[in-house]
Amino acid sequence: MNITGKLCETGEHVQLSIENDKITQIQPADANAKSTFGAPDVWIAPGFIDVQFNGYGGYDFNSGIWDTGFDQNQAAANILQLAAKAGTTRLCPTVVTNTKENIIASFRSLTKQLDADPQLKTAMGCFHLEGPYLSEKDGLRGAHPLDCIRDPDWDQFQRFQEAAEGRIKIFTLAPERPGSIPFIEKAVENGVVISLGHTGATPDQIRDAVKAGARMSTHLGNGSQDQIQRHRNYMFAQLADDELTAGIITDGDHLPPELVKIYARVKGADRLVLVSDAAALGGLPPGIYGGGTHEVLPGGKIALAGTPYLAGAGHLLDVCVANALRWTELGMSGITQSVSTNPANLLDLKNTGNVKVGNLADLTLFRETPEGPLDIVAAILEGKVLFQAS
Repeated sequence: MNITGKLCETGEHVQLSIENDKITQIQPADANAKSTFGAPDVWIAPGFIDVQFNGYGGYDFNSGIWDTGFDQNQAAANILQLAAKAGTTRLCPTVVTNTKENIIASFRSLTKQLDADPQLKTAMGCFHLEGPYLSEKDGLRGAHPLDCIRDPDWDQFQRFQEAAEGRIKIFTLAPERPGSIPFIEKAVENGVVISLGHTGATPDQIRDAVKAGARMSTHLGNGSQDQIQRHRNYMFAQLADDELTAGIITDGDHLPPELVKIYARVKGADRLVLVSDAAALGGLPPGIYGGGTHEVLPGGKIALAGTPYLAGAGHLLDVCVANALRWTELGMSGITQSVSTNPANLLDLKNTGNVKVGNLADLTLFRETPEGPLDIVAAILEGKVLFQAS
């Protein structure tokens, strides 16, 4: 397979050669060379990696939350197909706060689906558990059910990890909950990336969590209260800490452009990760769902029915990347780093996250657009085409 286009990291026009699952050659593009994919206006990026993905198109990685009428036993395969159309080649299935029985059931269902399909196992080999050790306060808790919120429990987490067959790689918690610091230390020792989210922690508590090994912030700027202390608050404390990589949702609904610009300036390309945080109702036709509790609006926004409040994310990385390119000063190279290289490093994925000889052929090919989402040309995982535009 040969691919021509512009490298996102450098802007150079190149031709890539792919054999089996690896990039074997990168050379200056020859105008007369034949290629399987590509064109002079096509950008070549390392495959987009989405580390926070709950569901999409009526399919959910979570058991017992939505009844959309879709076969959830096929959720992983259908979600990968939908995500690939948006340029995503790898993603972290994200399980959220629920009863311990439903969390275990969610992971068991996921592992069963992945163990039956080598491609799914490759694309979704790392899981994200968001909760249940989060703040119980309104606003901070977001949509996480209050009756399932609890303090960190290492033995319980081990049962979750056992059901996930050891695949929980990112874990979101609120560091102010009793027992959080020793829990963070144990998790880090066991190779889990701790991310801070749905938290009202003081700056000192956030600093203690970082000293214990926390490395990330979950959807910074969301899962928070409408009003916070103007100087010393959990948002600024995370934003200012150079040890924390900020996950942010740039779908146009969760954060305004000016705040995205500020986050990008403060964190820079090295400490920023774009996520979709996509929900099961994303991609569904406008209408009322969940027995009248949730609404999908014509633009794709998901809200609590009859209110202005968000109730999930309805867009994927093709939208988030396009917005981040328009709203920040990071440029193509910096945004590529935030959606490919940095997630790969967080998850400790080897030989991916960069376009170079010898690396796995995980690639996202796209064109920029003046408005709206990217125009995705192809999504390729380890040399196999997940999606190809017609």
